[in-house]
Amino acid sequence: MPNKTADRDAAPSPRRRPHHPPSVVGAHHGMLELASVTIAGYNLEVKDDEGFIGDRASQGAFRDLLDDWRRRCRERGEADPFGRLPSRKLSKKRIDKALADSPNVGTDLVNGAIEEFAFELTHIIQRFMRQQSWKGVQRIVVGGGFPESDAGERAILEAAALCHVQELPVQLARLRHEVDDGGLIGWVHLAPAHFVEHDDALLALDIGGTNVRCGVVRFRRDKAEDLSRADVVWREKWRHADDKPSRAALVERLAQMLEEAIEFAHRKKIRLAPFIGIACPGLIREDGTIARGAQNLPGDWAADTFHLPTKLRERLPLIRHQPTQVLMHNDAVVQGLSELPFMRDVKRWAVLTIGTGLGNASYVNARVMKAGAKKG
Repeated sequence: MPNKTADRDAAPSPRRRPHHPPSVVGAHHGMLELASVTIAGYNLEVKDDEGFIGDRASQGAFRDLLDDWRRRCRERGEADPFGRLPSRKLSKKRIDKALADSPNVGTDLVNGAIEEFAFELTHIIQRFMRQQSWKGVQRIVVGGGFPESDAGERAILEAAALCHVQELPVQLARLRHEVDDGGLIGWVHLAPAHFVEHDDALLALDIGGTNVRCGVVRFRRDKAEDLSRADVVWREKWRHADDKPSRAALVERLAQMLEEAIEFAHRKKIRLAPFIGIACPGLIREDGTIARGAQNLPGDWAADTFHLPTKLRERLPLIRHQPTQVLMHNDAVVQGLSELPFMRDVKRWAVLTIGTGLGNASYVNARVMKAGAKKG
């Protein structure tokens, strides 16, 4: 008997919410229509009898697969080369070292986990491409922290090979930017155009289930009109999962990081736009509240009384004596948009971010540029 499935594209909850004041008048959080691209969907949820299939392609899922291979090794009476430390406690360096060593038991265990993970990721891609918002996707950019490791990179390469063998009409590509930068740079394509035209840089936050990143992102329109040369000139990263802060403590630290970023821009005489972009997990409503999907963050981020953009705006000083606009969007959407200038040769494309969870978003370009065509 086939598995019962429940597939759905992300859509705002119809349940009425208490009114929250926008971060500024006219703010539109979680926007889907941009000048050159439409966000066809994000936070896609696909289920089978075992639960959400995306849960099988996270960093934790890979560690669980490795644990399974280690358990089978011990059951055969062989020594576990990783000792007694659970796989979720192993560092990326230690796992990658097993791959770099001469072939041994540890190498076999990691390779076994990689193969299983690649199979699961390929299955997820197949299922996602059946959904309306992913139909016709020609290229998938893979980001997040997992592909930054050797084990993660090999898993993505194996998944790409499996997609080819199974004749899936899609390419897999790696994020061009450092993963710590992608979720910040994407905001140059979401910020109001007048900021991009008249200022030098913006402030951005990327809030994940394990890390928080704060950065000053330069537009660099003098280098490239299509913003393909945008970069992060200052960045701070905090692994909040180690400190286990409360929601209130995390918000306070976010404000402190932003204050440090403002001070940096002032010292370097960077003309900072009065704008802050916040990327975080979950489905973001137009009013800046979170409908669902932020369960990996401390506390209840989907609470009716919690409105992060307003809390940060009230906590921070004015930027250049102007009211600061604060907008929020899904973290996978933002990381994917950092690739927008390099996706002009396809009509439909998508992003998968493999980190604490599996983030996803899909896009439709307004127009396709032929190879070699001038951008701008």
